[in-house]
Amino acid sequence: MKKYQALPRVAISNRKWPDNTITREPIWCSVDLRDGNQALAIPMNVEKKLEMFQLLVDIGFKEIEVGFPSASKIEFDFIRQLVDRKMIPDDVTIQVLTQAREHLIRKTFEALKGTKQAIVHLYNSTSPLQRKITFNMNKEQIKNLAIEGTQLVKKLVMTIPETHIRLEYSPESFSDTETDYALEVCEAVMDVWEPKEQNKIILNLPETVEWGPPNIHADQVEWFATHLKERDKAIISLHTHNDRGSGIAASELGLMAGADRVEGTLFGNGERTGNLDVITLALNLFSDGVDISLDFHDLPRIRQSFERCTGMYVPPRHPYAGDLVFTAFSGSHQDAIKKGMDRRGSNPSDDSLWEVPYLPIDPRDIGRDYEAIIRINSQSGKGGVAYILSQNFGIEIPKKMQPDIGEIVNRYSDELGRELESEEVHQLFLKNYIVEDADLSLKSFITQTINRTIQCQAEIEYKGKIMTVKGEGKGPIDSFVHALGNANLKDFKIIDFHEQSLGTGSDTEALAYMELQTSKGHVWGVGIDSDISMAGLKALISAINRMN
Repeated sequence: MKKYQALPRVAISNRKWPDNTITREPIWCSVDLRDGNQALAIPMNVEKKLEMFQLLVDIGFKEIEVGFPSASKIEFDFIRQLVDRKMIPDDVTIQVLTQAREHLIRKTFEALKGTKQAIVHLYNSTSPLQRKITFNMNKEQIKNLAIEGTQLVKKLVMTIPETHIRLEYSPESFSDTETDYALEVCEAVMDVWEPKEQNKIILNLPETVEWGPPNIHADQVEWFATHLKERDKAIISLHTHNDRGSGIAASELGLMAGADRVEGTLFGNGERTGNLDVITLALNLFSDGVDISLDFHDLPRIRQSFERCTGMYVPPRHPYAGDLVFTAFSGSHQDAIKKGMDRRGSNPSDDSLWEVPYLPIDPRDIGRDYEAIIRINSQSGKGGVAYILSQNFGIEIPKKMQPDIGEIVNRYSDELGRELESEEVHQLFLKNYIVEDADLSLKSFITQTINRTIQCQAEIEYKGKIMTVKGEGKGPIDSFVHALGNANLKDFKIIDFHEQSLGTGSDTEALAYMELQTSKGHVWGVGIDSDISMAGLKALISAINRMN
């Protein structure tokens, strides 16, 4: 096929990035108010922009691109509001974008008057496609645009001496520009700007369109970083897009290849398929044990603010933030998650290693809870049902009983054709296993101890007939089983029995589980009572009733 062709490979030997590990966070720059905003069908108004700016400050961004002040009045007015209302914290640097055109650069500087510090982000397109189709310029002419733009920025810095100006330069469409030519243009900009180690220039390498796989992007970044003269006077920045669905991977590999900084947006909002999702990248690093300065401890609140300001929707499978990303419906997943959570215990140390299958991070670290980790439908398994009953109702189903309750719940969900709520699972458990007034019911039960033997007298109703039965044994349950045998009502053998407390303090109840072997198979019953012996008797009666 000749219509499409692969992105050319970079001539790089002995590449180092595949063996590198990211051990510290990059410099983070949000471009939500520019790149993200311009991608909205209905751009944010000033009020929403102000809310978004405050959200980004609260998250901890120290560099925030606030707009393209020469592009529209609302962009210009918004920046002036930030300055005039003194809304920019002292430790936050705003960034403004401008093309390398004189009247746009001058308008940009008008917007910056009164700021303490700012980054002027200058750019022009450098790729062969842009040179040929958009600008009809050769390489030298394109480079001169960058040089002349930088010269003007340097000159205009003197007009606002109260503001510390840093320069960021982007060879737009770096990803499909000849890498050696992109380097040539960036070095020409550096020659004009004359950066210092204490005041570095930012060289931003935009993957304006993701034309190739992330490993090619990493090769481009490593080649650029290793060939750049005066590397110690430059911060290499990344600005990836997501046209091929690997924008996050491209940024991660680009950091491994030597980049120092990333630009992106919350939830990847941006043109076409979006920008780098800085939340996902940051939490990827966090899950690898890297300390991050961005605060996502209440990610649901961040998501709500984002959706309100942008009108966008975070889908349920979006990494970390989606409604379903920490949720398992599959039985095998649920079982593994339950085992992992059980192993951690109820009060694990904050420093204990997170080891829960299928959950890359602890949901509580980002403001999620455990209630929705496991949800029940017809595909769910025994472990999922047991987890719901344990977490939400304190009911600890014995392992041998879990397949039994799992089958009941799955069958019911399949009949309804929908997911079940936790309370529905709870009610199914109670309805199916606590059966105390069917064929057999207990009216009264009296015991006495003689020579370490428990003797009982019980009044029962069996299939509508009231009778008194007597028996003896090692305990109340044993004596009652013996009494039923004396009345020719015993056609079973007890093969398993478990007890647990339910609740705390004065509200504590005992919950008993009993498994019987009968001529028809195995059956479970459950009993609940404030008296532990009576709970066991009720479990036995429930099992007998379920047996018939």
